[in-house]
Amino acid sequence: MKTEHQLRREVAEVSRLLWERGWVSNHDGNVTGRLGPGRILATPTALSKRVIAADMLILVDDDGALVRGRTRPFSELGLHLSVYRARADVSAVVHSHPPYATARAVQGRSLPCFLPESVVSLGLVVPVVPFANPGREAEAALGPFVHGHDAVILTQHGVVAWGIDPEQAFLRMELVEHLARIANLAGPAEPPSLPQKTLEVLLESRRKAGLSR
Repeated sequence: MKTEHQLRREVAEVSRLLWERGWVSNHDGNVTGRLGPGRILATPTALSKRVIAADMLILVDDDGALVRGRTRPFSELGLHLSVYRARADVSAVVHSHPPYATARAVQGRSLPCFLPESVVSLGLVVPVVPFANPGREAEAALGPFVHGHDAVILTQHGVVAWGIDPEQAFLRMELVEHLARIANLAGPAEPPSLPQKTLEVLLESRRKAGLSR
């Protein structure tokens, strides 16, 4: 189990990386990390991810109520909490708007995992969650996709990825954007799927690595 100091540092680092990559602008995006039951660190609202430091993070409980910190929780915290409630193995959630993947979100298109490495890391597809209004409706729309997936595309919204720590959640976000960029460069047709026998081997590797649900 990570100490609060360690997790604060990791959440703040991922926040800055989102800004450096150009995956967020203005006050967009958010990052959380679970310390334990009823203890979730979250980036503060209404601040650029460029300026987030470890001591600026707020602490909230499992219902999203502020426990410690100087700012209020961000409005989309419920999406993160719904992932934590459904997945005991998840300790970090990242939401951002990487341009190529978000272009697919605007189109309402899922993203097939057409590279061997991506199948091991993410499974067969990064699904698209139907559009829903922010709040309870969006949380309900996300719910069916949390089990069996580690990243999703939110229609007309962006990408959410999760993992065992902020680094893994960030890397999954990075891979989603990488795949979306390759798909864009490849042309209007979706990249062909890998052969079924190859997929079976890759999915078994994913299972053995403890990455599948």
